[in-house]
Amino acid sequence: MGQKNIAVIGGGPSGLMAAEVLSERGHAVTVYDSMPTVARKFLLAGKSGLNITHSEPYTAFAERFGNASPRLRAALDAFTPDDIRQWAADLGTRTFVGSSGRVFPEVMKASPLLRAWLKSLESRGVRILTRHHWTGFEGKAPAFDTPDGKTLVSADATLLALGGASYPRLGSDAAWVSWLEQRDVSVAKFQPANCGFDVDWSETFRDRFAGAALKGVTATSEAGTVPGEFVISRTGIEGSLVYAHTSALRDRLSRGELADLVVDLTPGRAVGKLAKDLGRLDTKTSFSNRLRKGAGLEGVKAALLREVSPDAARLPPPELAALIKALPIPLIRPRPIAEAISSAGGIAWSAIDDEYMLRALPGTFVAGEMIDWEAPTGGYLLTACFATGRAAARGLDRWLNRPA
Repeated sequence: MGQKNIAVIGGGPSGLMAAEVLSERGHAVTVYDSMPTVARKFLLAGKSGLNITHSEPYTAFAERFGNASPRLRAALDAFTPDDIRQWAADLGTRTFVGSSGRVFPEVMKASPLLRAWLKSLESRGVRILTRHHWTGFEGKAPAFDTPDGKTLVSADATLLALGGASYPRLGSDAAWVSWLEQRDVSVAKFQPANCGFDVDWSETFRDRFAGAALKGVTATSEAGTVPGEFVISRTGIEGSLVYAHTSALRDRLSRGELADLVVDLTPGRAVGKLAKDLGRLDTKTSFSNRLRKGAGLEGVKAALLREVSPDAARLPPPELAALIKALPIPLIRPRPIAEAISSAGGIAWSAIDDEYMLRALPGTFVAGEMIDWEAPTGGYLLTACFATGRAAARGLDRWLNRPA
């Protein structure tokens, strides 16, 4: 087989990883991106420390993708967290495991890794064309709006890696949905993932505690019980502990049901012991001092208890202890998808074959957050983007090499 021309549309982690694999296999690869530079969301993710993957046991890691875990498994098996660390090392970026099990580059930033990656791709002949906004297909040819006008591209195969619907200002605006639906590709509605939630705070609580962090707590929903921390925002709650429960809470709200994030403010203390400690205090002691002396609660934790349950001071010790151990924060709605770290929804798995090719569009492959899967933060999102980019590229290569 002679060299084939491949159009990779989308210059994020999935698209660049696909370009790497395809160029290694001898194809002429051009990456098209709508933004002035590629991998903008990747760079933003690394601004405060690029969490590239996670070090937990792989069997547990591979189950972090919810209902999509079985479909993603082959791609993940072929590019595991250990493989990612070796890939980064080959590009000159050493990594380390943080206290939470998350994996970071030693330099913490994304930019050195991206620069080395782009240089490697360039050395393999990969072309990158920016400010090329994909507008769908005309016949089988990808069409682009460019600074020089409309352009049609002749490609032997196309790989789409256009991202989901979060952070549209960085290029993931989901404009592609209507173009694919017009070609009979089934797309599940996008929803925010790894996002905060609105809460009806009182003005006093909001003004005093917006930005305050609740540390050393656990939170419970249908997703299970998770330790960590979260932040009070002016609109509600946000942070890693909230994101771990986004899917379960969002889905309850979307069904029209009530949704509470249930927080244990004192996870190291049994409810019986807490009730005894509170019961020893003189009833004439102020409520603030009772919470501080009996439960170790003060500041934002004590204020949150009062905010959620204004009558908490009147509760007998057993009931107060139970409330401290399971404080239900009532949620109104998820924050808008434009603020979310990632998105749920996307191209339905039923629309994709095992090689990541669109069934309705032979020769067109998809990867990354375009597809209907979601995962918690912690390196899972980026790992799956890398892995599906590689899987789609391998599928594309096999398709080109199929018997005539």
